[in-house]
Amino acid sequence: MGLKVSKRGRVPPFIVMDVMRAANEREAAGENIMHLEVGQPGTGAPKGVVEAVAAAVRTDRLGYTDAFGIPPLRRAIADHYNNFYGRAVDAARIAVTTGSSGAFILAFLAAFDAGDRVALAAPGYPAYRNILTALGIEVIEIPVGPDSNFQPTPELLARVDGQLDGLIVASPSNPTGTMVSRDELADLCRYCRDNGVRLISDEIYHGIVYGAPAETALAFTDDAIVVNSFSKYFSMTGWRLGWMVVPPDLLRAVECLAQNLFISPPTVSQHAAAAVFSCQDELAENIGRYAENRRLLLRELPKAGFDKLASADGAFYIYADVTALTNDSAAFCQRMLVEAGVAATPGIDFDPSRGHRFVRFSFARDTADMAEAAKRLRAWLKK
Repeated sequence: MGLKVSKRGRVPPFIVMDVMRAANEREAAGENIMHLEVGQPGTGAPKGVVEAVAAAVRTDRLGYTDAFGIPPLRRAIADHYNNFYGRAVDAARIAVTTGSSGAFILAFLAAFDAGDRVALAAPGYPAYRNILTALGIEVIEIPVGPDSNFQPTPELLARVDGQLDGLIVASPSNPTGTMVSRDELADLCRYCRDNGVRLISDEIYHGIVYGAPAETALAFTDDAIVVNSFSKYFSMTGWRLGWMVVPPDLLRAVECLAQNLFISPPTVSQHAAAAVFSCQDELAENIGRYAENRRLLLRELPKAGFDKLASADGAFYIYADVTALTNDSAAFCQRMLVEAGVAATPGIDFDPSRGHRFVRFSFARDTADMAEAAKRLRAWLKK
């Protein structure tokens, strides 16, 4: 008799990680690869963060912390809401987490039971769907497109058959980079309140915007679970640190789950992150580079044949409709890597139903890399 293997592990792979591995293997073999696949900054942590780490390693024993993190970091995050959004947030509601990934696990476990129904936009971040599935929570995908700027709306939610227990909204979103406006976010918060839906607001790309600033769901409700991260705007991807703003009715549940699942977030990363809010000049330089990369690709990609692009209001992604070029985005991206030396992510990672017609480009690296990638793609598609 064979040993039991849990069905919870039967989730699809995170395809971008497979693409990154293939790109890295070719690079290790001596090829020059342009990395437009992974959504992480091309820069390391700001200088002030590195200095804070050195001081912490010398002076702190770096043991366990409280499950919700060290008080100086929680206070700094609360101050960030006041400085960045003009919103007062009690530091007692801040839970520091092991990346935003840890935050989503805690949020889903605290807010939903197995069999509950949680809606999310398709295309969307695949880990939402896969974590929910692993936890036995039913995923309700809301197909979105250019007509709603690739974002969910109350009208789309109202068409769903049956009761929804939760909704995940990401603005700016991955993979499209699109945003909901302040008024649209207010409407979504109102819809969730009126219909008994727990809102989870993914705000990890806040700060990386190219027009109107992103608004936090906390401007409209205290019932939402807000998730953020030090990986994107703060350029601390490998430090594996994020945070949640937890609704009062979920605080103890999230704390008990965090104690048992994670004990505490990485201690050295917490000391580092407490310094990042004083590094605004470096962070602003990063945003300036992303903006230049965005301008370059929005200008050059159509010349290569990628002429149907999402609006890319924020984050560092461009989501391209490649229907005119292929009906198999996975094979197309594989050929792009092998034949042009450009790594990009097939849309099926973000939308299993329609993603075969889309490709995501990340523009988080150096501007010179973006220019070279565009040059290679023009030459490749003209062959």
